[in-house]
Amino acid sequence: MSGDLSEVEDLLKKEEPAESAVEATEAAAGDMPTVSKEKTPDEADSSVAKVSSDGGMFSLIYTVAKRVAVVGVIYFVGYMGWSVAWLIAPVIFSVARTQMRKKTELRRNIAKASAIATEREMILARIDELPAWVYFPDIERCEWVNRILKQVWPNANHFAKGLIKNTIEPNIQKALANYKLNSFKFDRMILGTIPPRIGGVKVYDKNISRNEIIMDLDLFYASDCDINFSLGGMRGGIKDFQIHGMVRVVMKPLINKMPLVGGLQIFFLNNPNIDFNLVGVVDLLDMPGLNDMLRRIIIEQVGAIMVLPNKLPITLSDEVPAVTLKMPEPEGVLRVHVMEAKDLMKKDFSVVGKGKSDPYAIVTVGAQQFRTQIIDNTVNPKWDFWCESEIDATFGQEVRLDLWDYDPGFPGVQNDDFLGRATVEITSVVKKGQLDTWLTLENAKHGMVHLRLAWMTLSTDRNDLSAALAETQMLRVTSMSTAILTIFIDSAKNLPQARPQSKPDPFLIVSVGKKQEQTAVQMRTDAPVWEQGFTFLVANPENDSVQLRIVDQKTEKELGQLSYQLSSLLTKGNLDISSEPFTLQKSGPVSKIVLSMSLRILKNAPSLEDEVESTKSTVDSSLSRTDSVTSAAQLSKQDSRMSMGQLTAGGETTASLQEEPCTVSSTATVSSATPPATPEYRDSTLIHRTSSTTSSAGFAGLGRIQLTLRYSVQRQRLIVIVHKIMNIPLKDPSNVPDPYVKLYLLPGRSKESKRKTNVAKDNCNPVYDATFEYIISTAELIGSELEVTVATQKGFLSGGSPVIGIVRVPLNDNEISQQGITTWYDLLPENYE
Repeated sequence: MSGDLSEVEDLLKKEEPAESAVEATEAAAGDMPTVSKEKTPDEADSSVAKVSSDGGMFSLIYTVAKRVAVVGVIYFVGYMGWSVAWLIAPVIFSVARTQMRKKTELRRNIAKASAIATEREMILARIDELPAWVYFPDIERCEWVNRILKQVWPNANHFAKGLIKNTIEPNIQKALANYKLNSFKFDRMILGTIPPRIGGVKVYDKNISRNEIIMDLDLFYASDCDINFSLGGMRGGIKDFQIHGMVRVVMKPLINKMPLVGGLQIFFLNNPNIDFNLVGVVDLLDMPGLNDMLRRIIIEQVGAIMVLPNKLPITLSDEVPAVTLKMPEPEGVLRVHVMEAKDLMKKDFSVVGKGKSDPYAIVTVGAQQFRTQIIDNTVNPKWDFWCESEIDATFGQEVRLDLWDYDPGFPGVQNDDFLGRATVEITSVVKKGQLDTWLTLENAKHGMVHLRLAWMTLSTDRNDLSAALAETQMLRVTSMSTAILTIFIDSAKNLPQARPQSKPDPFLIVSVGKKQEQTAVQMRTDAPVWEQGFTFLVANPENDSVQLRIVDQKTEKELGQLSYQLSSLLTKGNLDISSEPFTLQKSGPVSKIVLSMSLRILKNAPSLEDEVESTKSTVDSSLSRTDSVTSAAQLSKQDSRMSMGQLTAGGETTASLQEEPCTVSSTATVSSATPPATPEYRDSTLIHRTSSTTSSAGFAGLGRIQLTLRYSVQRQRLIVIVHKIMNIPLKDPSNVPDPYVKLYLLPGRSKESKRKTNVAKDNCNPVYDATFEYIISTAELIGSELEVTVATQKGFLSGGSPVIGIVRVPLNDNEISQQGITTWYDLLPENYE
């Protein structure tokens, strides 16, 4: 035995010291054999004999007890005359829970092994999921950052411990107090030796201020932490904490002295994926609701610190005012209208099988959440729910809609059934101004949801307020806002004492309308410095006001208050005030508070189509004033997507070309004024237009279809919007087609990639505006095509082919991944190759 162990050790010494990522994963999951410390033959024999004796006796007792327990339970169930379901249900529940725990543990171990592996091992282990920098040059490798993080992680540990103790712990205590659970406290915090890992970094150099640097980091943290806490006499712990998401780092302002950067703003663009393992008494008892409640509260507190609109500011230079880093800077407001859904899954059971559902929706924008009302007993709910969210970063942020079937149960426990999810990138709404779309639900067998989204820009013109008020009155929705207020609570001074011979522990409560925010507590001071900023949506600035109260934490005595009418702010230049002192009411004779406030009026953003129409009008008027005719030779110099058939034999452009301005952006080039005898169908499919209408039926005479194609690198999603079809030929006036659109991903044409729009009855110019999504990696996208088929239901009855036309779109276009394309495509014959 010792000889065999020696050979194994010699072999291990000859191997490279670093395992592969796959081997590390298997070892972490418990699949790798371990070699114990070598023993002498006598020691080994005695140990084996002792273990065999003790183990045999324990195994015998355990087997007997288990058999007695099983027989006893069966006898008791039979004696009581209960249904066999009392035996089957606990067994199924126990097996399912065991399997779920095993999968969760395996996933955590794989993530932990990946976190400590090198970049080469990560790539070899995840060859099908290569990082984004492999395909996109603007996303850089950053192994040098990982080496730096590994070196500084022991020091960063102290900062993280202070953040958990001073910020997260008080907020968890407050959240648990709502459930009558008190005395929560972190007892021990060991964050481990495994540092966070950065999978790639993107630095922005366009459309940003000269006074800032913006970069996105793909953060993955799988820790070996050991955190203990106590809750109401129970002790528990957190282990294997993991977090994965896109972190944005904003360096601003840039200064001309060292360290050249005045401060940092660090935040997650969207809610990161968070997972951890609860251990100790909390996990053993598995009390109904307690485990889920703790998980939800901890995740919420992480979001309250670092998920937009919440940011983690870090000041690097004393010369930079705190208001520059810590006052919110929204780019605009997103207005979301959750209208309805249809064909949802049936989750409730009835006497004759599955009945219907009780659906509701949760809208998530960063750390902000909004919940619709519950519609009972339906799979086609109509909510007509409105909500508004401030947006601090348009690029990279998304709106997520989760649909649930309500099932009552224990408070704090997730009893509801999942019905599907839909996601919209905010940049797509910003580009269009308004978006009205049906979205196919992800992670669901079937179902669609109808959303309307509007992007509201921020204006400093007071004259825009009347238009905003008129719009809210027209919508007849009391929750709509007309302005947004940002307020920065700087400091207070000369506060009165709350108790004799002791300075107060003041904190401030600020409220506008129904929303209320609270600053941190400053201990033992009558001149607190808070330096915290908040944002409020305002229904009517002409009538609303800001209410501030300063309270002593220990005695809950009010130390002062202030009421400020927003109508006064409307009279200020640029609608803001900066670091202005105000005298506190019901306070000391010289008590003051220093504030900064900024008011912005909400204004509908112009849509892209409006801008195109405006540009089109300008171009048309310019063309009407010129007598020159564009020659084919001039057009041949343009790298455009115009078809050969758009030129007449004499070289002049057709009427459709004058009506529809082309976007210069791709592959097919006009090389001759004379069109070929056979139409170049392959070139004609690459026409890229921004116009919303077309007068042409295409060169095959089958009509044209307008599509939007966009690929999200962050979400690994291909978004396809089927807008409309125009000029379908009407061969028989008594047999008007009923067109619909089918989508497939090629190669393969699998059922999983099939998508289908609704049928438009008796229509040669149907409008769908239907949005579909495909989960596809960047590697698969490059070699794929989208097959779009336009068919009619009446084709089956008439004996002819139901297919009207077909088009195949290659997906290896860089524009699809960068900003997306909106394009008119000519429909081709079904048998065209």
